[in-house]
Amino acid sequence: MDMMSFLEQFAQQMVNGISLGSIYALIALGYTMIYGIIKLINFAHGDIYMLGAYFGFIATSYLGLSFVPAIIFAMACAAIAGIIIERVAYRPMRNAPRIAILITAIGVSFLLEYGMILIASPQPRTFPAVFDAEIYHLGPVVVNNQQIVILISALILMTVLTYIVNSTKAGKAMRAVSFDADAARLMGINIDRVISMTFALGSALAAAGGVLVGVYYNSIDPLMGMLPGIKAFVAAVLGGIGIIPGAMLGGLILGVVEALVSGFLSSTFRDAAAFGILILILLYRPSGILGKNVREKV
Repeated sequence: MDMMSFLEQFAQQMVNGISLGSIYALIALGYTMIYGIIKLINFAHGDIYMLGAYFGFIATSYLGLSFVPAIIFAMACAAIAGIIIERVAYRPMRNAPRIAILITAIGVSFLLEYGMILIASPQPRTFPAVFDAEIYHLGPVVVNNQQIVILISALILMTVLTYIVNSTKAGKAMRAVSFDADAARLMGINIDRVISMTFALGSALAAAGGVLVGVYYNSIDPLMGMLPGIKAFVAAVLGGIGIIPGAMLGGLILGVVEALVSGFLSSTFRDAAAFGILILILLYRPSGILGKNVREKV
């Protein structure tokens, strides 16, 4: 491979990686928000992404909605599902040992997966084409309109989330609870409401990722959330779990690394690369790229 061919393939894989990384970032944001508030690793979060894909499928196939109304519908339904899961499964366990909450999260994950298998059958469903596929040539790089929609949608959602967290009263309450929940409670902040809102926002973002994946790959199934959910957790740890910009950065880095490994080595090693990153980050920088080392008294 000459240098020109290498650069062309590198540019193409970067485009593919940014599209994939945008979806990882959307899912990782839910992980990092929930961990930042209540220090919970919600391993059912990947299955909320799966639910979002099915809500989008219902919106487009049965309700006849176009892309934008369908993604809003899916995000709203997933937000409600996230609130219900928090209220039923996690709130009663809030003062329980960490291991009990972790086991509960795994149990919720299996409940969602196999509940959806029971309801929708295990066979993959073909996601409707919500817009015609078009291909654009930017020099040697080929970009389709689905990748453009994914990137623009992810940027809009991340911008809206950043505004909510940094510039609204609800966002200030979330940051206060994340910093010191007891002090926030003494200042009159409703902790339960803030936690429910955090689950709703994180679930809505994951659902948006599920719809975007359905649009891009045209196929969804009840177990589609397992591996992307774990990889989004890797992205959150890579960027610095509990840090919103870190989740965005970690998702993009992970997507680019996977695309480069697939393009220059083999797609067989793509998953190994993701988990290799997790091992390295835990060994050499456990707090993540944007995280700070904090000593805890034990």
